[in-house]
Amino acid sequence: QVRLVESGGGLVQSGGSLRLSCVVSGSIFRANNMGWYRQAPGNQRELVAAISSDGSTNYADSVKGRFTISRDNAKAMVYLQMNSLKPEDTAVYYCNADIRTVQSIRNTRTYWGQGTQVTVSS
Repeated sequence: QVRLVESGGGLVQSGGSLRLSCVVSGSIFRANNMGWYRQAPGNQRELVAAISSDGSTNYADSVKGRFTISRDNAKAMVYLQMNSLKPEDTAVYYCNADIRTVQSIRNTRTYWGQGTQVTVSS
């Protein structure tokens, strides 16, 4: 059983910073791509940032230069440093990861966390 748990969300003023963390637990053989998505009320879930197993990163245009994704493979964690936050960044942020488990080494499956609320006040 693989589980992703996010933390670090909260309420912050415009221009402030937050750091989200996501820990992956379970019988993990390998975590490939990992990422952060967000969903605001009435909107579709959208990619915020992604990081591959070799450290290559990809960002949504709206967060480039403000957000930084990183990962610690030894700890099975992925982080999202969010600076210069804006009210439009308000959303539930979800961690996801493409994982091969010990029980199914040849198959990759995408797992999601339960989400953490980020609210940016103006």
